[in-house]
Formats: sequence, C-alpha cells, structure tokens
Amino acid sequence: MAIRVGVIEDHPLYRYAVANVLSGAGDIELGPVAESVAAFASSQEPAGCVVVLDLKLRGVTDSQAVQEVVRMGHKVLVVSAHAGQEEVLGAVSAGARGYLSKDADGDDILHAIREIAAGNSYVSPTLASYLLDSTRPRAGVSSVLSDRERQVLSLVAAGERDADIAEAMSISVRTVRSYLDRIRDKTGRRRRPELTRLAIEEGMA
Repeated sequence: MAIRVGVIEDHPLYRYAVANVLSGAGDIELGPVAESVAAFASSQEPAGCVVVLDLKLRGVTDSQAVQEVVRMGHKVLVVSAHAGQEEVLGAVSAGARGYLSKDADGDDILHAIREIAAGNSYVSPTLASYLLDSTRPRAGVSSVLSDRERQVLSLVAAGERDADIAEAMSISVRTVRSYLDRIRDKTGRRRRPELTRLAIEEGMA
C-alpha cells in the first residue's frame, strides 16, 4: 500500500517543493496540502496519514500545532527552519514522531516518512543529540509537588499558556508563575518542554 502523506506548510515555495518531492515517490500518495492546521482539518483527511508539518504557522503553531494534528489521528513529521533544542523537545513531547530541519533534502524527508509509516521514529542525527542530552528522568520527583503544583504542571503539558492556566484554576497569572518557579526549583526542570517531559514521565499528561 502507498503511504498517504499530507503537508502543512505556510511558505508557498517550500510547500510546492515538498509536494513535488512526495508526488515523485512511487510508494507515496499525496494527501491534502495546506497552509495551516485549520485548512488541513477542513479537508477531513481520515486518520492514519503521515503529515509533514512546519512549526511556525498562522493560527495554531509550535507544539500546539503538533498536538492538534496528532489528535486528528495522524503521525507528525516536523520539518522546520527552527530546530533548536527547545523546538525539538517541545515537538517530540507533543507527539511528533520525527523532526528534520529545513536543511534536509528530499531523500531525507522521504526516508523519515517511510520510517514513521513503518511505526518507527526518526530524528536527524544532527538533532538527535538534543534528545540524548535532555534532562534524565528523576524517579518520583512529582511526589515533592503539591496538588496545585501538579495541576499547573499538567496544564503546562497540555500546551496551555500562563493566562489559560490562570483562568482554568481561577487564580492570577502572577500566582501561576509563582507555582512554576516552585516547580522548577523542586524538579530542576527549567524550560517548558522539559516540564512537559516530566509530566509525561510521571503520568500526569
């Protein structure tokens, strides 16, 4: 069976180039090609597609874009010009099955798609070190958190912003940030992707 692949990319020239590479592969069937997550969702593509996703989009963006596409039942391959540690860890924590920078050529993208379609994950060797160097799991660290701190952490893992967390918990944004400071001090995790990974490791996400 051909691998069904969609594309979400807001740069017209790069979107066309990726679609052209996919169309030329004999084992790939090109699905919806869209400029935003909303436009892709409107195509009502059946679950099970591999989606080549840019991170910096109009509307839903970054790890939230990954989460939205994963919720639709698709496997996400991020191909982004933004390939720092925070972006890579955030995307993987949000459910991306692969990550490439836009330096990748057509063969790299096709190889990653085939790996993901086969049930594997794929991160380019130059970016894999971010995953290896990310903070090691600390057994039971969530046990040192209060119930409210655990609640804040679970909302962070869900991709909520500080203002959204404040509204959900009926507290001020300042209080949310105070909780986050305490969580960071207690766990040693500083960045939001690291906090998301902690929540996943501890079964809170």
